[in-house]
Amino acid sequence: MDTHKKIGFLGPEGTFTEIATKTLFQEEERTPFATIRACLEAVENGEVDYGVVPLENTIEGSVNMTLDLLSQQVSLPIVGELVLPIRQHLLIHPDQSDWKRVKRVLSHPHAIAQCHIFLQKELPEAELSNAASTSAAAEYVQDEGNLEQAAIGNELAAEKYGLTIAKSNIHDTEDNDTRFLVLHRTPKALPRTPLFREDRVTYKIILPSDYPGALHQVLAAFAWRNLNLTKIESRPMKTGLGNYFFIIDVERPNRDILLKGVMEEIQALGIGISVLGEYPCFVVNGQN
Repeated sequence: MDTHKKIGFLGPEGTFTEIATKTLFQEEERTPFATIRACLEAVENGEVDYGVVPLENTIEGSVNMTLDLLSQQVSLPIVGELVLPIRQHLLIHPDQSDWKRVKRVLSHPHAIAQCHIFLQKELPEAELSNAASTSAAAEYVQDEGNLEQAAIGNELAAEKYGLTIAKSNIHDTEDNDTRFLVLHRTPKALPRTPLFREDRVTYKIILPSDYPGALHQVLAAFAWRNLNLTKIESRPMKTGLGNYFFIIDVERPNRDILLKGVMEEIQALGIGISVLGEYPCFVVNGQN
């Protein structure tokens, strides 16, 4: 990657989004933004060159703000995707020698939910408190200096705020990954790296309101060409009840003529279709 580029990401620092950003952009300058909208607007106005935002988590589902912004409010193509395993750890103050003395655990509500079994089994009496992010929880534990408080977070937060990882991998399930998208002002895809898994295309589909069976015909256009759909999701158009658009992810074939045929067939049916991005998907091995 070009080290002179500036990379924006959904902050704060020490979150999984920063880990995803560092994985793809190891040497570039990185800037956190408080919201997904602020990050994408910074890409649009040229404040940063690329933006990295979360799209979907295995357990929590899609990040609707990202979907809605990309499909309705900003004009930024997807140029890359990273799938990152989510590994949660119990972080304690470095002066605390016995993590079982912890009486209060802080973290983002999703992180607390993802570690429910561990917390119930190992710290059943501990108070569980919500924080704005896993990183904010780690910062709080450091600043307060209370040895009876702990945070749930990742290794980057532990390093940034000088905390000790008392127990590693305390999440309930190993199958917990998050998809992060990389956005740019031009559709030029990121170069492949050893983490490359596959090429993908994301479409936005708008169905006519008076066309029974339209979604079936859209799916058929992909099916008879043996194109593999990896995801389909509906989102409200926000123009009235019952009005939806669809986001469809497709494995990109070796022959682009197949995708060209899909576009032509769907457009001929009077159905709206646009490309949100053609990009490589990178995957971090989740094995411990």
